[in-house]
Amino acid sequence: MFEKYPQQVKLVFKNLPLRSHKFARQAAAAALAAHAQGRFWDFHDALFANYSKLNEAKVEEIRTLLDLDKSAFDAQRMAPRVRGQIQKDIQWAREAGVKGTPTVFINGRLQRQRSLESFSAAVEVELQRLGK
Repeated sequence: MFEKYPQQVKLVFKNLPLRSHKFARQAAAAALAAHAQGRFWDFHDALFANYSKLNEAKVEEIRTLLDLDKSAFDAQRMAPRVRGQIQKDIQWAREAGVKGTPTVFINGRLQRQRSLESFSAAVEVELQRLGK
């Protein structure tokens, strides 16, 4: 999508920690702390690869593997701003009617079909609608 529409498409990631996963909020905070050091997607991918065994030790292992500064990482993930961002994302998801993850919106429109072809078609429709 980004290759085909480099100027028209951007990805906005929202956190929606699952209530059923006892470490989900902490994992979301850790990913945002990694973002502050430019490693969000690497941390995100490692979290999802280890979702069934997430705990404090696993987060520390991932942080070490990615060579993130420990003091900055720990400060960021405990920062009120990070906790507030997660809560803001959760509230946005509730208001948008999000029921689970992943959920995709294109220009504010919920995408029920989740394939590259359907996303591309939806982007084309939006670009035509916007006259771009």
